[in-house]
Amino acid sequence: MRPARPRPPRRRFRRHSGASTGTALSGTALTRSGLACGVALLRGHKLAAAVTGHSRPATPQRYNLQGHTDAAAAPAVSWRARIEGAPRAGGGSAVPAPPPPPPLLPFPAHPFPSLSLPALPSPAGGSHARRRWRRQRGGGGGRVAVAGMAVPGALGRARRLCHWGPAVALAVVAVCSATAMADAALWYWPLDTAGGSVNFIMLLNWTVMILYNYFSAMFVGPGYVPLGWTPEKSQDCMYLQYCKVCQSYKAPRSHHCRKCNRCVMKMDHHCPWINNCCGYQNHASFTLFLLLAPLGCIHASFIFVMTMYTQLYNRISFGWSSVKIDMSAAKRDPRPIIPFGLSAFAASLFALGLALGTTIAVGMLFIIQMKVILTNKTSIESWIEEKAKDRIQYYQTGETFIFPYDTGSKWKNFKQVFTWSGIPEGDGLDWPVRDGCHQYTLTIEQLKQKADKRIRSVRYRAIDDYSGVCCPVTKGVKTFFTTPCTEEPRIALSKGDLILATRGLKHWMYGEKILDSAADGGIRERGWFPRKCVEKCQYDSETDQPVDGEKKNR
Repeated sequence: MRPARPRPPRRRFRRHSGASTGTALSGTALTRSGLACGVALLRGHKLAAAVTGHSRPATPQRYNLQGHTDAAAAPAVSWRARIEGAPRAGGGSAVPAPPPPPPLLPFPAHPFPSLSLPALPSPAGGSHARRRWRRQRGGGGGRVAVAGMAVPGALGRARRLCHWGPAVALAVVAVCSATAMADAALWYWPLDTAGGSVNFIMLLNWTVMILYNYFSAMFVGPGYVPLGWTPEKSQDCMYLQYCKVCQSYKAPRSHHCRKCNRCVMKMDHHCPWINNCCGYQNHASFTLFLLLAPLGCIHASFIFVMTMYTQLYNRISFGWSSVKIDMSAAKRDPRPIIPFGLSAFAASLFALGLALGTTIAVGMLFIIQMKVILTNKTSIESWIEEKAKDRIQYYQTGETFIFPYDTGSKWKNFKQVFTWSGIPEGDGLDWPVRDGCHQYTLTIEQLKQKADKRIRSVRYRAIDDYSGVCCPVTKGVKTFFTTPCTEEPRIALSKGDLILATRGLKHWMYGEKILDSAADGGIRERGWFPRKCVEKCQYDSETDQPVDGEKKNR
């Protein structure tokens, strides 16, 4: 009898070559590897370091910029000490600081072939589970991420509404819409006429479209990078940042949102008015809301002005030295069901102020969004491009940064966001790039800026306690009235705490508190704190350069 042919094994998840132990790299080790990569790229060298697979080695190996171990060096000097020119740990002469970095080398196909990272844990369950996992957008399973927690869909949507932003936005829409419909139907343009009916239907149409796009932007969400995501090629991990919260790499154009507690695909910003991020999936709905809200408010403002004008025209009598307004009765035939009294006048005037303010504020936001959409950027990417030019000018590297995702055609950039189907182009992870660029041009620039920020940061020591309140009363009048107008958090300080300051204002500074990674689980605590509560460390500073906010107002 002919033996049966053995069945080939089922297709398993991809295993990276370099993970001999199969364990995931710890967050601290990945952070150090990413920073070392950024410093190497900043100097134009080629990094070829083999990273071990152990999560917390007892004696970690050190690699120089050529990828060789410094086994003979005693004691070993960290990359930060090499940059700063700080004295060695055991005494001795200081390591001289290197000269300004030379121009970067051209980007090869695989510039770091010897660097391989261990595989991250992938969901079990075969190829079907793998496909579902890859198609995951925003948590999946009918759950919504709210304040860092995955809750069921209906409960998550209800919790998104329980915020001051949606409460204020929906209140403005309700007041303007209801007042405009009441003014038009009762006093300005009755419904028994053809023009009045058309006007009322247009007002109702504005309200429906505004609310539809508003709730679409809020509930559809921006789309999140799948948990545990890794690029197709393991060597591409070198060009990406690792998120310790999501336990995955940050895909190109994605950023981690501290409010949503997830990595958001093509993140533009976190909008408090929708209590959600604006990103890949809801960018079109959010922009349409910004367009329709001013148009509806302009129509409502016209109704308010004409209502007050027609109702007050026959009630105002001018004398030689006085003006009299008779609000007792309406001089109109036929008389309206509800007379236009003082309360109706006050409500129309209040709604007019809301409509005009909304038109100006939201209209400016719409203009800003259209500028970034037509260049195929986001607000964060515009800021990254500005910092790239500042970095190149500061180090005089002679390189030129080209934004990779601008196709050169405003119409093509527009079509990537707005489509007839309502679904944006692409999958949110891979993006078409222009000639001369590649998928990781922007992420490499982010690594350079991250390493540059570490180099130019300044170490401070807390000399006074700070509770972390938004407007501290006990820190001075100027500190109280000049608090940063941002949703970025404040960090509480105790005497003796060490902080790495990266930017600052006149009376406030922003930085990261230096914590014990073993005791605090590697959690980074960043935020604003009063300048009066800290003093610069004389001997433990990262560099002798001033904070970015002091040196240059970016």
